[in-house]
Amino acid sequence: MANTYSQIYIQIVFVVKGRQNLISELNRDELQKYITGIVNNREQKLLAIYCMPNHTHVLIGLKPSISISDLAKDIKAGSSNFINQQKWIKGKFNWQEGFGAFSYSRSHVENIIRYINTQAEHHRKKSFKEEYIEYLKEFEIEYDEKYLFDWVE
Repeated sequence: MANTYSQIYIQIVFVVKGRQNLISELNRDELQKYITGIVNNREQKLLAIYCMPNHTHVLIGLKPSISISDLAKDIKAGSSNFINQQKWIKGKFNWQEGFGAFSYSRSHVENIIRYINTQAEHHRKKSFKEEYIEYLKEFEIEYDEKYLFDWVE
């Protein structure tokens, strides 16, 4: 889109179905590269990614040529197919329905990149459930707990 200028930074968070720990450390880097390829092929800019065993964070410089929902759907569908083709797990891999999307100003981008890149350390202190509910509260997003992800404690 000629003469369209934007500065949109979105963190997308999505969860393995049932919050199972199915993304192994051995496969994390390859999965992150694959998701980066999906984002790049959609002509978006991936700024940070970290795949935990049971959830993934991505920070994207989003162009207005695609909706957040369409991009999240493409990332989740493409990466699910990739994981299943690689046969990294017994049975079928799926991400849970839905995702979180949180927007940031340019001044927050470096801190969010650092936060995403240190997910493993962060989750030694705080569970994903605690983290996710904090996001919802911090961003003043109304929610009904029965519609949040399926929590496995």
